[in-house]
Amino acid sequence: MIKFILSSLPVAALAVATLGIASPWTSAPAEAAGSAPTPPAQKWSWQGPFGTFERPALRRGLQVHLEICSACHSLDLVAYRALSEIGLSDDEIKAVASEFVVVDGPDDDGDMFEREALPADHFVAPFENDNAARASNGGALPPDLSLMTKARVHGPDYLYGLLTGYVDPPVGVEVMPGMYYNEYYPGHQIAMAPPIDDDLVEYADGTAATTDQIARDVTTFLAWAAEPELEERKRLGVKVMLVILILTGFLYALKKRIWADQH
Repeated sequence: MIKFILSSLPVAALAVATLGIASPWTSAPAEAAGSAPTPPAQKWSWQGPFGTFERPALRRGLQVHLEICSACHSLDLVAYRALSEIGLSDDEIKAVASEFVVVDGPDDDGDMFEREALPADHFVAPFENDNAARASNGGALPPDLSLMTKARVHGPDYLYGLLTGYVDPPVGVEVMPGMYYNEYYPGHQIAMAPPIDDDLVEYADGTAATTDQIARDVTTFLAWAAEPELEERKRLGVKVMLVILILTGFLYALKKRIWADQH
């Protein structure tokens, strides 16, 4: 059902199974090895006073989370009904939510019960608790992605750099067993295997599924998840600035009139 619904949008899926962004996905030696270089600054559509999120990229990123990321990562701070902000209709949101089960209750008999998720529910976490999550991931706790672009320095640029920063290690650098070399991860050695690659998915809108495009789509969705009110805040800011400019003009004209006889 999810695949059918989202394929009707001008987008499609990609893979980002486990964003190894948080320290639980790496070993202690990798964390202590040092700092990664600052990732190159990228141009994002939502940056600047008039920037907005690109809806096609948001929808592609949503499908990534539903089909891939949600298997390991939670998105606790986002409700399904918030998806209306990226262009999903009420029926589409209900269909997306209904694919997940939540524990509710108690009922009249005092028992908890399971039901389909509703638009008012927040994204259903893949595990019941942290211990279950660790048990399913070799002792590592997959980080919640709700505020990931806010939780990292150079947030969006870091996420993009992490996803595209898998390279062969420099000559003389030994990568520990089970680790991968990443240019932009602190210490450069990360436990998460490269999650994306060229042509890993086929976008319904014909967009070429390059590693670059996939990384940008995922980053855009996670940036929106971390700050879904960004566009409204910017619109309000523009209105406030216009009011201030108009008021400044009136005050200047009033000052000129009051002091006209003094010059």
